[in-house]
Amino acid sequence: MKSPGRTTLCFMFIVIYSSQATLNLNLEPIVHPSILSEHALAEEELLRQKRAVATSGPTAKEYIVEIEISFENTSSLEPIKAYLNNLSFPIQGNSTDLAANILSIEVTTVCRPAGNEVWCSCETGYRWPWERCLHNLTCQGHGGSFSGHGCSCLKRLPPKGPFCQLQGADVTLRMSVRLNVAFPEDLKNSSSALYRSYKTDLETAFWKGYRILPGFKWVTVTGFRPGSVIVTYEVKSTTASPELMHKANEQVIQSLNQTYKMDYNSFQAVTSNETKFSVIPETIFEGDTVTLVCETEVLSSNVSWHHVERHRDIQNSSRFSVYTSILNNMTSVSRLTINSATQADAGEYICKLIIDIFEYESRNKIDISPIKILASEEMKVMCDNNPVSLTCCSEKNVNWSNVEWKQEGKINIPGNPETNPNSSCSRYTIKADGTQCPSGSSGTRVVYTCEFISAHGARGSKDVGVTFTSTANVTITPGPISVSEGQNFSIKCISDVSNFDEVYWNTSAGIKVYRRFYTTRRYPDRAESVLRVGTSTREWNGTYHCIFRYKNSYSVATKDITVHPLPLQSNIMVDPLEASVPCKGSHSFKCCIEEDEDYRVTFQMESLSFPAAKEVNEKQVCYKYNFMGNSTSWCSKNVEMFCYFTNAANNSVRSSSMKLNLVPGKNITCQDPIIGVGEPGKVIQKLCQFSNIPSSPGNPIGGIITYKCEGSRWKVKRNDCISASINSLLRLAKALIRSPSQEEKLPTYLQNLSISTGNVEHEIKSSPGSLGAIINILDLLSTVPTQVNSKMMMHFLSTVNVILGKPILKTWKTLQQQQTNESSQLLDSVERFSRALQSGNSTSLSISHTNVQMKSIVIKTGYPRNYKQNFVFSDSDLWGNVAIDKCQLESLQPGTSIVTVAFPTLKAILAQDMQAKNFADSLVMTTTVSHNITMPFRISMTFKNNNPAGWGLRCVFWNFNLANHTGGWDSSGCYVKKVDGDSISCNCDHLTSFSILMSPDSPDPGSLLKILLDIISYIGLGFSILSLAACLVVESVVWKSVTKNRTSYMRHICIVNIAASLLVADTWFIVAATIHDHHYPLSETACVAATFFIHFFYLSVFFWMLTLGLMLFYRLVFILHDTSKSTQKAIAFSLGYGCPLVISVITVGATQPREVYTRKNACWLNWEDTKALLAFVIPALIIVVVNVTITIVVITKILRPSIGDKPSRQEKSSLFQISKSIGVLTPLLGLTWGFGLATVFQGNSAVFHIIFTLLNAFQGLFILLFGCLWDQKVQEALLNKFSLSRWSSQHSKSTSLGSSTPVFSMSSPISRRLNNLFGKTAAPLALPRQ
Repeated sequence: MKSPGRTTLCFMFIVIYSSQATLNLNLEPIVHPSILSEHALAEEELLRQKRAVATSGPTAKEYIVEIEISFENTSSLEPIKAYLNNLSFPIQGNSTDLAANILSIEVTTVCRPAGNEVWCSCETGYRWPWERCLHNLTCQGHGGSFSGHGCSCLKRLPPKGPFCQLQGADVTLRMSVRLNVAFPEDLKNSSSALYRSYKTDLETAFWKGYRILPGFKWVTVTGFRPGSVIVTYEVKSTTASPELMHKANEQVIQSLNQTYKMDYNSFQAVTSNETKFSVIPETIFEGDTVTLVCETEVLSSNVSWHHVERHRDIQNSSRFSVYTSILNNMTSVSRLTINSATQADAGEYICKLIIDIFEYESRNKIDISPIKILASEEMKVMCDNNPVSLTCCSEKNVNWSNVEWKQEGKINIPGNPETNPNSSCSRYTIKADGTQCPSGSSGTRVVYTCEFISAHGARGSKDVGVTFTSTANVTITPGPISVSEGQNFSIKCISDVSNFDEVYWNTSAGIKVYRRFYTTRRYPDRAESVLRVGTSTREWNGTYHCIFRYKNSYSVATKDITVHPLPLQSNIMVDPLEASVPCKGSHSFKCCIEEDEDYRVTFQMESLSFPAAKEVNEKQVCYKYNFMGNSTSWCSKNVEMFCYFTNAANNSVRSSSMKLNLVPGKNITCQDPIIGVGEPGKVIQKLCQFSNIPSSPGNPIGGIITYKCEGSRWKVKRNDCISASINSLLRLAKALIRSPSQEEKLPTYLQNLSISTGNVEHEIKSSPGSLGAIINILDLLSTVPTQVNSKMMMHFLSTVNVILGKPILKTWKTLQQQQTNESSQLLDSVERFSRALQSGNSTSLSISHTNVQMKSIVIKTGYPRNYKQNFVFSDSDLWGNVAIDKCQLESLQPGTSIVTVAFPTLKAILAQDMQAKNFADSLVMTTTVSHNITMPFRISMTFKNNNPAGWGLRCVFWNFNLANHTGGWDSSGCYVKKVDGDSISCNCDHLTSFSILMSPDSPDPGSLLKILLDIISYIGLGFSILSLAACLVVESVVWKSVTKNRTSYMRHICIVNIAASLLVADTWFIVAATIHDHHYPLSETACVAATFFIHFFYLSVFFWMLTLGLMLFYRLVFILHDTSKSTQKAIAFSLGYGCPLVISVITVGATQPREVYTRKNACWLNWEDTKALLAFVIPALIIVVVNVTITIVVITKILRPSIGDKPSRQEKSSLFQISKSIGVLTPLLGLTWGFGLATVFQGNSAVFHIIFTLLNAFQGLFILLFGCLWDQKVQEALLNKFSLSRWSSQHSKSTSLGSSTPVFSMSSPISRRLNNLFGKTAAPLALPRQ
């Protein structure tokens, strides 16, 4: 190289050549600079790298030689580069020793003088190695900066080389070129010979051309496509300059056979790994300003951007900005800026740079998401100066630029923000005191908004509502409250703040008052709670607190209540309830209570008042008065006596009345010191504790006993006495429901009740009164709880189990004979108690006793999938199960309890419907749900069938509203789904107590009515089917003889279709009846199909009758108008079958989706649920009315013809037959279904069933007689077909016997009247000549 003192220019290039000779070279790197004149070029080879190549054989090898050329004039650089670029390769060598070809020459390094320095820069595609950049000075501002990939300019040529090296990794160029030849179809098949030939030739030419590229590895043809012939191929090398690529393309064309006609201008190349694509920011939110940067070292400003999802190129606009620049003459940079990005801007973007035949493409996909912020829930804040924090957190952890808090509301309560950048959360702490929440502002809602702002402009916000409340000021009813037992009182508690979380009342002992005693209401500016007690007892005596709670703040008002002792009227036991006294006799009255208090007691009769004498007997205190009837004014008079108790507060209570009948002594026949006296037939009642039944004063028995005077003795007519232990439980139950703390006392009471009932089972067995008392106790207790736990339910059902035991069934029968509703009352109590059951953490609960079983579940999210409970009572040989499907369960709220209770003996206890003789013969199962159900709720049950014959089975539920609210069985909404051997399946759309009911209201299997209806049905339908078949046979035999004119033809068309439709309908009817009568498991699909076809074909019978009538009307009224036979047939078939089909399809489509198309126990149209039967009845009755009207019009028209109305004699005869047929058939068919409609309603007479069966069964016979054989032309045609003598003989016999003339013969009186009515005189039958 020249010395530094001289100003020179030098450049280095590499020469790639191939040789087929064997080389043995041992060269040392030396420098031989040459001086270059303006018109001459001297070259010296300089090898900077020692190479040792030893090959044998003729195979050509490739060598790379680096050459340095120096010259003084810098203007010679470009001509030299142009000269080298214009060389055609390969250049054939002419050395005799070495057969070498130069494949390519490419400039790599250029050194230019720059002031006192020499700057050596790399050409495109080349860079100085990284280690040379590290140990030498780099150029400033001219690509001198270096990274791990090297630099592009040094301040001097490194003394030990190497020159600039090929830059970058291998790239794969996806290239294409066009061959201007027709496209052969074989090129679509990669296994064809033509395809392989093309591929081989082209790849050979491509290898020869592209091996001059730097870093060339391989080239392969990837396919062909039409458009002349487009060849697609891939080339793998390092980056090549456009000039070198053009030389390679030229070499390809030179190397390829000219028959391929390759188009030089069609070369295209696409590379995708030459461009650096970056996106700022990495995480993009809606509203951000997004910058997409596309950077490549290919120098070009021809850059375009494309949005793939929107299928459009991006141009400069208000939101999009594209800017492309070239940096340092080394790098092309294009920036796409998106302002206020939206989610629609998300997707894949393509940056494309085009230079010459090269297309540099890079893709990147961006996601744009909204700013999602999680914030605190709606809050209630008390103005008590305690700090409360509001929190907002972004869903993505991003380094937010700022977080701002704002507030909006009627009051201003600022806070202190605190943002934690590491957690992407911000906290806002507020402290509200009483001064910030002025009077009247309690309950004001303030909205706090947190707004997150990104560094690139996106904003996202979230609102947090805060309701500020002041501490409540609670006032209570002023003044003292002083009442006596039995009186009512109320206390009103008012808060000046409307917001609260809970309001409750407490006793001074801290026991909460039961919620049914108080009500709470909220107003805009206040809230109030009112405690109301209807019947006060001594338990209400004390101090009560009204408490308003809001979060952890309590506002309390206190009131003292004084309850003075005073017996309740129901606790005053009087004797006698009713008594008879001789006019001049005496009788003792007494009133007893179970306490010894200082009361003032007086007896009062009318306006008279008498003092009472006190008598204490253990715990019982009695007040007595001895009445003397010594005044004649009292004789034969009925009077009432009362006792009055007055306490220290001067409040009084009156006992129940004691009736006294003063009678003459001569009428008295019965006398007893305890019961009293009475005349014959006299009935009196006494409290059992004052009767002659033994009783302890400290623990008296309860109830009432009834006596009747028979002869001279009192006899017990009815004993409703209650044992002492049960009477004590009853009094405690009555006190419990009046207690302010009844919920706390209930569990203990239930336990005691269960134990006591089990201990006195023998007393219950012998005492209807004791049984009734326990039922009353259970009824009272079922009104108390709002929540029942498993232990309470266990004690409750234990008591129920005792009173439903088989030994006590006789006692139940005694109660039923008294026409009371204790059984319904017990069932209602169990259901109320079940609805309050809460199983706690357990999802299921099971309780089992001999006479009652209970199973329950709690609905949880995702559990259970269905509800099915099985019950087995081996002692009673009964079983059953209850099922509710998943769809029904999903409609229930989580936490809902479903409880099913089954009873094996309740079927014999529930009041029977004596009038209809209905009785239950299965388990009774009641299912309850703890939450109210607003939608229909379907439940399925299966019962053991103890009635194998299966007659009259119904699924029923116990309706508490029937029989004046005493209850009764009801089948509404329930039906038998399937009878299968010893099981019966029921479906109901509501919840209550279910059973199956065997109703003898339907005819018994062996009853005379059932046998009669069966005989009529089967014989009648048999006759009908045979008659209809005969009718069709007759019509086929006489068809040509009777259809000679258009009217006759259409008439017989109608008759044939009427007969055919009724024949098919009757056949389906028999199939459906057989399924039902033999109790085959009803296939819903088969039953629906049978119902559909029966409906369709019965309707077709009526519509063909209508067609017959309309045709008659048309032929007589529009006599001058003539319609073709084909048109009449089309109208007839459309009306006869089209209309029934439309009605039938609409009916099944409207009702079957709800499964209410058919009846539950028969294959026929539903009546109870949807009245689908009207889809048959209404069209049939309308047709009957229309045909009757047409018949009247036709008769009038025939009897009074107008001028010009002269139809031919033959057609007139046909019209007569039509008129007669309609006149007879229409009433018969109409009456048939009229009686059928009457049988739909309950309580109808059996006569309707018999008439309907008769008329319906013989319809086919009617059609044969009146629609076919009554036609004179049919008769004549039949006579022509068969023997004349036999028919003549039969005819003579029938016409000669006047008394035995058939009613439907042509010569009968009825027939003559009909013929005269239709304008035809009866005449003997004229026989055709033989």
